[in-house]
Amino acid sequence: MAGHSDNVADLPAFDEAPRIAIVIAHYYKAVGDAQLASAKAVIEAAGATWEVLNVPGSLEIGPAIAMAHRQGEFDGFVALGCVIRGRTSHYDVVVNESARAITMLGLSGACVGNGIITVENREQADERADPARLDTAGGAAAAALHLIALQRSLGPGEKGVGFRLATR
Repeated sequence: MAGHSDNVADLPAFDEAPRIAIVIAHYYKAVGDAQLASAKAVIEAAGATWEVLNVPGSLEIGPAIAMAHRQGEFDGFVALGCVIRGRTSHYDVVVNESARAITMLGLSGACVGNGIITVENREQADERADPARLDTAGGAAAAALHLIALQRSLGPGEKGVGFRLATR
């Protein structure tokens, strides 16, 4: 995995291949395509499998992950999208609320790597989406894989502590 950090851990090894949902908002198609290719490559390098779930925008990523998490078919999730600041406060709403949703999902037990790019301009977005440069999508995929490995190492069971998504 490429990237800007010297602190990149090796990908975890798995006895049983994890199944990952890549939830992507293709609002900026070229950025999304680069993110998707990078996330897939990292997931495959760890021996995991993936499925892509498309949503219209970054605000819909959290609800889509929540729906998929309730189904129980995926071991982890990679959230991908791009939010570029515009001329209104809508940017702040999308950035803050998408991050909040992903954080709440993590606190409820979902293994989520957050690769939603939040930037001031397209140049910054391209730099962060490029696997040879900052590669935020590859980093998000690696984060999800590490969380899955951690969750598996902790073993089954719940102690009734923390947040839980409401179920029907």
